[in-house]
Amino acid sequence: MRQPSPASWDMETDVLVVGFGAAGAVAAIEAADRGARTVLIEKMAFSGGLSVVSAGGIRVSADRAAALAYLEATCGGRTPQDMLEALAAGMVEVEGYMRGLARLSGAKVRVTPALGNYPLPGYEALGYCEVEAVPALEDGTCFPQAGPVKNGTRLFKVLADNVAARPVEVLMSTPARRLLTDGDGAVIGLLAERDGRPFAIRAHGGVILACGGFEADAEMQRQYFQKGAVLTGSFRGNTGDGIRMAQAVGADLWHMWHYHGPYGLMHPDPDYPFGLYLKAVPMWTPAPSGAGALGAATLGTDPAPGKASEKVLPRLAWILVDQAGRRFMDEYPPYPGDTGVRPFDAFDPKRQGFPRDPAFLIFDEAGRRMYPLGRSVHNDPHPHLAWSTDNGREIEDGIFQRAESLDALAALMGVPAAELRATVEAWNAAVAAGRDAAFGRLPETMAPIGEPPFYFGRVRPVVINTQGGPRHDVRQRVLDPFGAPIPGLYAAGELGSLFGHIYMSGGNLAECVVGGRIAGRQAAEARSRALQPQT
Repeated sequence: MRQPSPASWDMETDVLVVGFGAAGAVAAIEAADRGARTVLIEKMAFSGGLSVVSAGGIRVSADRAAALAYLEATCGGRTPQDMLEALAAGMVEVEGYMRGLARLSGAKVRVTPALGNYPLPGYEALGYCEVEAVPALEDGTCFPQAGPVKNGTRLFKVLADNVAARPVEVLMSTPARRLLTDGDGAVIGLLAERDGRPFAIRAHGGVILACGGFEADAEMQRQYFQKGAVLTGSFRGNTGDGIRMAQAVGADLWHMWHYHGPYGLMHPDPDYPFGLYLKAVPMWTPAPSGAGALGAATLGTDPAPGKASEKVLPRLAWILVDQAGRRFMDEYPPYPGDTGVRPFDAFDPKRQGFPRDPAFLIFDEAGRRMYPLGRSVHNDPHPHLAWSTDNGREIEDGIFQRAESLDALAALMGVPAAELRATVEAWNAAVAAGRDAAFGRLPETMAPIGEPPFYFGRVRPVVINTQGGPRHDVRQRVLDPFGAPIPGLYAAGELGSLFGHIYMSGGNLAECVVGGRIAGRQAAEARSRALQPQT
């Protein structure tokens, strides 16, 4: 049901942007640069969304045709051609745009060649644009809730500095509640909340929704993910607000099933709000024949750039087994943060359950000593979990459990001991042979599991961010189910991403920049047209 406009407005502006992450910041910058009065609201008391804890690599290319070919392949026919063309064109412009913004902060920007995640057409022509240094940020005090400074933090600092340098009014702790429409259904403003009271904002040029997806809303997860609710990765602010508001004024939805994230560890405290990421490992690009790897780039919550010619893949200390004690996947797929969660979706109609959720991560004493197996990455005041160098604290805390034998480990896990023994024996034989015939894990990533004591942790899918939301067109206008734009309403960034098949690493940040610019420009121009004398 549409919300009618109020009798009076608490604030009036030309362009209203909802959400102070990367997409919202870029949209506000663009609208202000076009001369529009701009207001930017954020529901949380702190800014940054997911962008500030990303690894900061924006997917770019110097070859528009190659970028388009890769987007066509990765989007699998689920996204209109003109939108792919617009993103490909925008990816070519990102470097110059970011260099222009970076000057304000005295920041350094670099572009690094990096292969696409999969050997699809155009994959050789891709790279990452990243902000590698911001002088005012390196002491780590600007965004304390986001943890250690990384390139995503640097990227967001540049964007936040540019917002601050423009006449953009920023309202924090101001959640959006409902879009407001006129009698014809056009969006003319928004009902927000400030200090516990309704706060109506009139937006003469339009409202831009850049307030993220629904990764922190368990009920929406249950409705749209095959598996149902999964672990939230890095941010509690994205609870589907923009999706519900857009639906209420007639928006169509798309790509609701698709989310970005790896498998991760469960914290034994049920009140701990996040999943725990495993060790950050490089992504790799399979050779076109499907054998071996062509290149690698380090994977954080979103990939950090690496040289396409490098292939430096670590040994993984672990294997994964299901609730029957059997392996069910390659634990090190090319892009763990994209397709690594999909094997967990398998439903067993005989048992009426999901036998891989939770699954079990198995390693031995040598694996325990190999490196810190996990990490905490989130934009949130909740204390960051400082992972111990030897994983000892995590054993004490119950994230991992220990047993002196595989049979005893199986008893703790509740799986058949004979199955677990057979699984580990088969794995060790594969390691010795240098070939994982069952699931094709790369030989250099394989490590035996034979030195007692043995350990396990419970593993579940982790959603970093969702791709679904209101469908929009090439001008970022939100569309109704019949393909008609809803006047005055735009969307940018993760909210209704064009990715609905497989994800392109750095793709959401590319959408934040490219789509944010388009949305800000469109809303500002709509206001300018409205002010022109009618002839």
